[in-house]
Amino acid sequence: MNKAISIAFLAGGILLLVFGVSAYDSSSSDISRFFTGSATDKSIWMLVGGVFAIVLGLVGLLRRSKTD
Repeated sequence: MNKAISIAFLAGGILLLVFGVSAYDSSSSDISRFFTGSATDKSIWMLVGGVFAIVLGLVGLLRRSKTD
């Protein structure tokens, strides 16, 4: 059961990372970078959330269970 949750976190993190990169390269993010010097908050939060979910999923997969 824990492995399935870890795989779900890993897959969700990869999806968030892909969507975050896509949002970071969007035209609205380009306009935001032009005026403020930084990308939109949405793209940044998707990138951060994706990395966090990937790390959480990898830790869950690589951790040894007590029943092994």
